[in-house]
Order: sequence, then C-alpha cells, then structure tokens
Amino acid sequence: MKIVDKNKIKKLMTIKDIKNQTELAKKMGISKNELSRILSPNYDYLKNNIRKLCETLDTDLDDIILSEPNEISESKQNILIDRYIDVSSIIPNRKYNVLELFAGAGGLALGLENEGFNTVGLNEINKYACKTLKKNRPHWNVIEEDIIEFSKNGVRKYIGNNTEIDILSGGYPCQSFSYAGKKLGLEDTRGTMFYYYAEILKELQPKMFLAENVKGLLTHDQGRTLKTMLDVFEEIGYSVSYEVLNAKNYNVAQKRERIVIIGIKKEYENQGINVVFPKSNDKLLTLKDVLKNVPISEGAKYPDKKKKVLELVPPGGYWRDLPEEIAKDYMGKSYFSGGGRTGMARRISWEEQCLTLTCSPAQKQTERCHPEETRPFTVREYARIQSFPDNWEFEGSMNERYKQIGNAVPVELGKAVGLALIHTLNRIDSKGVLWN
Repeated sequence: MKIVDKNKIKKLMTIKDIKNQTELAKKMGISKNELSRILSPNYDYLKNNIRKLCETLDTDLDDIILSEPNEISESKQNILIDRYIDVSSIIPNRKYNVLELFAGAGGLALGLENEGFNTVGLNEINKYACKTLKKNRPHWNVIEEDIIEFSKNGVRKYIGNNTEIDILSGGYPCQSFSYAGKKLGLEDTRGTMFYYYAEILKELQPKMFLAENVKGLLTHDQGRTLKTMLDVFEEIGYSVSYEVLNAKNYNVAQKRERIVIIGIKKEYENQGINVVFPKSNDKLLTLKDVLKNVPISEGAKYPDKKKKVLELVPPGGYWRDLPEEIAKDYMGKSYFSGGGRTGMARRISWEEQCLTLTCSPAQKQTERCHPEETRPFTVREYARIQSFPDNWEFEGSMNERYKQIGNAVPVELGKAVGLALIHTLNRIDSKGVLWN
C-alpha cells in the first residue's frame, strides 16, 4: 500500500506559504473533508484529487508517496541503502580518464572535472557549444564532429591508441526511436544516436559508462526503448543500473529529473564491485540561495500582453491565480483540457526551487518568471540555476546561450554522480583489476 507522507506535505505547504489544510483545500478547489480523505492511509492515490494536490503544491506524486515500513523487507531495505551512498567524503585514488559524447556546453564535463576526472576528449556537433567548451577550457580536446563520422572514423584517431578510458559518458538524444524494441539488439538501434554511443562503447570497452537522459525515457514507447538500450548494454558486456535523480537533491535550485544509467563491466561486478548512486543532500537550495549578486547579463523579454498577464501572478503562483476571464483568454483551449499545466503563467518564488529550465525562457506553457520582476531569468541567472560558475562563458547569440544552458546537465548533479563513479572506480583499482 502507498500513502501520502504528511511531513512532506507540511514542508511543501510551508514553501508555498499555505498556512493550514483549510487554505490548501481551498486552493485545490475541494472541501476540507475531501482533502482529509486524500491524506488518509486508505486513499486510492491514483484518483484525480491526488493530482490536484500535486498540482497545487507543485510537486511530483513520487515525492509525496510513502511506502509503509512493513511493505519493504529488511533485505530489500539493505539493498536500497547500499545503492545510495554519501559521496561527500569520497576522494579519487588517481585521475580517471573520461571521454564524453554529446558534450553540449560542458555541464557534465565540468562537474566530473571538479571531482578529479581527466577529460581526454569531448565530442559535440553544435558549433556554438564547441566554442563555449574551447573558450573555457582551451586545453580540452574538443572534437567538433558529427557522431556518425566520429564513430565511423574510429575514436582512437582522435584520442590516441595508448589512452586508457575509465568512463565513457554522455547524454544521447532518443529521437527516432519509435521502432526500437523489436530484436532488442545493437543492430536494431541503427540510425539512432544511441547506436553510435553503443558502438563507441563497444570499441573502447571502458571500465564503466555513464548515460543520462530525460525522465520520459522510462515510458517512451511503453518502456520498450529503455529495454532495448539496457539489452544492448548487456550484449556489449556491461551490467547496468539506473535511477531517476532530481537535481534539487544535489545542490541545484531546480526541480530537474533525469534518468541516470550507469554500467560496469560484468567481470568487475563478478568480483563484488557494484554500481552506486549519490545519496540526496539534507538541505534543499532555493532561488534565494543561488541568485544573490548575479552578474548583469542580457535576457529575453515578454511581449507586452504576456507581461500584463504575468504581473497579476504572485510569487509561487500560476494561471489558477489569474481572474477567470483573463486565464481563459490567455490559455485558450488549454484552459479546458485536462492535466495540471502548472508551468503556464508561472512565477517562481524566492523560497522554492525553479521548475525545469527549458531552452526558451519565454515560451508559452513553460514560463519561469522572475520572483519580483515581470521578466524571464537572464542568461547568467539561467546559468546560476543550472549551477554553472559565473566565470563559465557561453558563446553565440542570446538564444543560443539559453539553449546551451537549458540543455545542460546541472554541474552540481554531474559532481554528485561523478563522486559515485569514483567510489566504484576506487574499488576496482584497490582490487588490482588490470587495465583492459
């Protein structure tokens, strides 16, 4: 049985400045008795009102559902504990080599570098992202090349024959994957970006690999896409684990969920060396924590009509806080459709984490309005929310810079995952496992 965690509800109510259950029920548009039923142990958590609760508190169902203690066996609890570890005191035994594919503007690479990885190469096709990488790290081996050519030419041409790779990393896109899930083998993925990631993994045979992607990969093509990927990784010789990690739990003031897939050579797992993931931090950062003294930079602007609408929305509010007629006019047909749509006409509060940043800060349905000023976040504010340091410069037009930042892995999330990888790599080294 699954029940709502009342302690988490109270914390979220505090963040949203909702004083009591009566006020919460009013914001949800239901009676207090109905709310009490939602919070009771016998409530069916799949009913519509639970979605209203998540929508009102701007949270995900998984974040407020609590498994009863007797539902999880002691052995399973131990597995869960072992799978997540405190990474705060982990130190690398040596510099580990990483090759990154689909590197983007360097969020993941920078996070890994900060924790002791040596970046031996970064492959990226976007010329502005490549300029960003070269601008900030002139010594990095930035390979501006289509992944298809990069794979076809042989990776060793770019990184040398004698360079050992400990980690292959990267976030491959999963577009053009609707036909996947047939043979469940590497050849079945030909023509996708994943295919080239897997081909390079097969060529290099690193000790481990790291792949990150959008949470939607879990349900893409009814889960068959992910199953195809996992089967291919197994076929190549890796034992694979994956988790959905939320950046807000790792020193990032943003609710950004990503699926993180980590693979380890089967021979190492057979020696009792397992994959782990970083345990969540106790303290959650808010916008107030990360947007202090942000360097001045250019930023997008709202059209006058949109600005007038958003001026009516309080911090932490969204379209439901608008007068009904204005909300109907602003949202059009979306007003009458189902779903939460909490991103529409959304103004973020200083006391909360930002919703997931997109590539376009002023796009309808995904507004992320500044807490006090009626405008989108500036380029440097975007970068801060993604946990980039202020000295990390982005090349290209304003729109290109927004795109690079919006697509990036938050640096602090990359650091946390990097430390978890180091924990495993240290164990491989300490057992005296030979280089491949």
